[in-house]
Amino acid sequence: MTHPGDGAGGVPELGVSRLLLVGTGSVSVSDLPFWAEWLRAGYPGLEVRTVLTRSAERFVSPAAVAARTGGEVLTDAWPDDTSPARHVAWAEWAEAVVIHPATLHFVARLALGLADTPAVLAAQCTTAPVAVAPALPPGGLESAAYRAHWAALTARDNVVVAPPRPGTSATTGRAGAWVPALLPDVIELLEARRRALADAAGARTPLPPPAALLADGGAP
Repeated sequence: MTHPGDGAGGVPELGVSRLLLVGTGSVSVSDLPFWAEWLRAGYPGLEVRTVLTRSAERFVSPAAVAARTGGEVLTDAWPDDTSPARHVAWAEWAEAVVIHPATLHFVARLALGLADTPAVLAAQCTTAPVAVAPALPPGGLESAAYRAHWAALTARDNVVVAPPRPGTSATTGRAGAWVPALLPDVIELLEARRRALADAAGARTPLPPPAALLADGGAP
């Protein structure tokens, strides 16, 4: 199902019906209830499953997000019971994945191929498009570690990394931090990647690499 967006109010087109939304442990995750409600209002009929990491729950409660989504908010942890494997269920269910915000730690785990929680394992295994919206501390963008992880992720056919925006550090109060891209911009990148994947699959041709920016207004 394609959600056409409104063309004027900042709601881009989105050609999926099921979205896995993952929030990680940056202070920016406190904005997730707002963005969850924005998704609900902008894409009627879009089914969203929201997952919070343990560290994200320091900044926003599952109840706060659930109140805006109208659905269950899941914790990124292995269940104690014998229920079906979460990572398999999430990876197979999702037609697209958005990680907003993505901490440097989560970006590193994803780029290195780690699989220690259901959300990161689902993101590793899904063939659906995955959009990553990093939130970085002062110095994070310029670090050799982040640049290596950024290069690894942008080399994957189904992954886009949304350039973060300059912001203020929540811990120091000084400029130099990087906040995640606005969710409409992330959705726009996600949809462009989804279309490119679909076109490449239909033509059975190699997928051209996406034009990637390290940061908002910057170059690789």
